This record gives sequence, structure tokens and C-alpha cells, in this order.
Amino acid sequence: MLQNVMLTTVSDKHDQIKTFIKEELEIFGGPLYQPEDSQHIESEPQPVNSEINDLSVFNDAIKNCMSCPLGASRNSFVFGAGNPNADLMFVGEAPGEREDMEGVPFVGRAGKLLDDILKAIDLSRDDVFIANVLKCRPPNNRDPKKDEIEACEPYLIKQIELIKPKLLVALGRISAMTLLRKKDSLTAMRGQVFNYHGTDLVVTYHPAALLRNPNWKRPAWEDFQKIRDMYRGNKRG
Repeated sequence: MLQNVMLTTVSDKHDQIKTFIKEELEIFGGPLYQPEDSQHIESEPQPVNSEINDLSVFNDAIKNCMSCPLGASRNSFVFGAGNPNADLMFVGEAPGEREDMEGVPFVGRAGKLLDDILKAIDLSRDDVFIANVLKCRPPNNRDPKKDEIEACEPYLIKQIELIKPKLLVALGRISAMTLLRKKDSLTAMRGQVFNYHGTDLVVTYHPAALLRNPNWKRPAWEDFQKIRDMYRGNKRG
């Protein structure tokens, strides 16, 4: 029994070290950072050839997608959720375990924190739309692969076309560098306004990273204050 306890402890330590290294490199970048397929940021997505002009109809059209291997391993196709006419749209990397089970983006502790942040800037999920680059969960929450992004990013582009948000927010470095085709650190990308297929895009921390490192909550709050101001300045009607 003692041997089993020791093995479990070693395994836990190993997981903690891997998590620490990943989150540090996600924020600050550096030559050690190597996503499973880092070359994906250099490829351009192909457009979705569709005459669909309704978000729910689009969901029905693609929810059984098997364009990449993730279709075979998913429990749920996580299309996204929120206001179909939102001026503000958040984009994460990919569904996690809870999202895969429930079919809704950003649930669990990270989702609750995002809800709290939205409330602090006088918004709720009913005001925004939340989605991910990938609609299916990669095994063990690994980084997206090139073929998965090439298959799925056109769906995100179509969502943006239908929703017509005034501002996109990339949550986390992986989401940001995938959308922007950049290998910069999150620190370098924060505070800038980019353009993603004709829509302004800003970058901030992923809520899960804030749970792991509370020291990042202050700069994240600074980001969200700017997001609030940009949202108010661009709000429709």
C-alpha cells in the first residue's frame, strides 16, 4: 500500500510540474514552448461554402461533423452558446472534459469565474456569445493539431459571420496564436487590437489560468475594463 501511495504522489508531482511549465510558457512564451503541432499557426483556414444565414440552422448542419478524428472520440459537439446577435464574442481553445460532457462551453470553475468577470463589467452570458476554435475535445485536453484546426476554424469564421460581433476576445495564448498566426507570448499580445477576418480582436488570460495563478487576476481585470469600454463604444443600438 505504501508503494502505491508513493507512486501516486510521484505521478501527482509530475502532473503539477507539467501544468506549471505549460502555464508559464503559455503566458510568457519562449523557445521551450512547442504545441503538439506548432506549425498550425501558419496555415489559412478554408471558407465554409454554405448559404445558411441562421445560427441554429448552422449548428444543426455541422453538429454531426466527422471531418477530423476528434469526431469519433467526443461525447458532445460544443457549438457555442449565448446571444446570437452579440456585440461581444469570446473564443477559447477547445472544450474540456466538463464541456464535452455537457455540450456547453466554459462550465465548471473556469466558467463560473468567467461569469463572475462578466458580471463585474455589467454583462452576462445572455449578452455575449462564447465559443471555441475547436468544437470537440482533444484527448486529455492536449493542444489542437493542425488538421483539427483546419477542419474546425472555418466553422468559427462562419459563426462570426452570422453573429457579426463588434469585438472578439481570445481567451488564452493557444487561442490567440491560433487565430492570429502568431507565436508571440500572451504578454506581448495583450493590450493590442488585432483584426480577425474583419473584426477587432483582443487577447487576455484564459479563466483556467487565473484559477491556477491568482497573481494574474489583476492584469486580467485591467484587460476586461478595456474590453468593457470597447464594448460600450461599439454596442449596437
